[in-house]
Amino acid sequence: MSGSLRPLRFVDGPVRVSVPATSANLGPGFDALGLALDLRDRLEAEVLPEGRAGVEITVEGEGESSVPLDETHLVVRAMHAAFDLLGARPAGLRLHCRNVVPHARGLGSSSAAIVGGVVLARALVVDGVALLDDDAVFALVARIEGHPDNVAPALFGGLTISGRDDDFWSASAPVDPRVGVVVLVPPTGLSTELARGLLPDRVPHGDAAANGARTALVVAALAGQPRWLATATRDYLHQDYREPAMPHSLALVRALRADGVAAVVSGAGPTVLAFTLDGPDGEDTRSLLARCPEGWAGRHLAVSTDGAVVG
Repeated sequence: MSGSLRPLRFVDGPVRVSVPATSANLGPGFDALGLALDLRDRLEAEVLPEGRAGVEITVEGEGESSVPLDETHLVVRAMHAAFDLLGARPAGLRLHCRNVVPHARGLGSSSAAIVGGVVLARALVVDGVALLDDDAVFALVARIEGHPDNVAPALFGGLTISGRDDDFWSASAPVDPRVGVVVLVPPTGLSTELARGLLPDRVPHGDAAANGARTALVVAALAGQPRWLATATRDYLHQDYREPAMPHSLALVRALRADGVAAVVSGAGPTVLAFTLDGPDGEDTRSLLARCPEGWAGRHLAVSTDGAVVG
């Protein structure tokens, strides 16, 4: 970010941003790996004319009957955080959200809201990209979310490896264009806080070492050696510990893996994600969709090479 002595100026008219769903962990890469998926929430915002203050929010799709329609809305909170970093908040905002990423299912809905809000705010400011570059946006969204594994692919797209030392960091890695996923989404959600609360403070050294090796193997497998995906996606650190909160998801993961499918819990769950190589109409994809439990929703998703997109 570079500073400016000029007062902020806001653009005329609405701006639009789309943000992809994401899947974190991908099995062993706990709090490190994230993948952007081609399922996009679409946000539109504009600064209200002078004399009109407050926020005006409309929501369609996911969360339309449950999310707050005031300044506590997560997109608005993220926008305000960005405006504060830039130097000023507009007096009034109008926001419309068209949400398709399922909420509380482990597909990055909160990260999409946070990244979308910050990128929206930047786009509403004249010369916003010069004032708040992508590195500064990433640092802000990671601080808001608290961990970077979902916000990194939501912002940058593709496969990301992220972490935190003194500051948050993220690097991108290639993904073989054949790779897609099938997501099997349960009808009820699971809060990330509940899922994290089931994790132990310590794990055996051997389990940590096994996950370290498999995390590296996931990156290699996705980059062009997909024959390793089933081996690479075996997890020892978090999925089994979370079974009490999502027994049906873990049972499905085990059943799929027993048949050689590279299946994992998506993020904190309870969605089950399985990697495929044969596209939305391929035999393997159709076979996976046929195993979607009654009452769940199944669909094929491509990997999104784009993160948050303005326009």
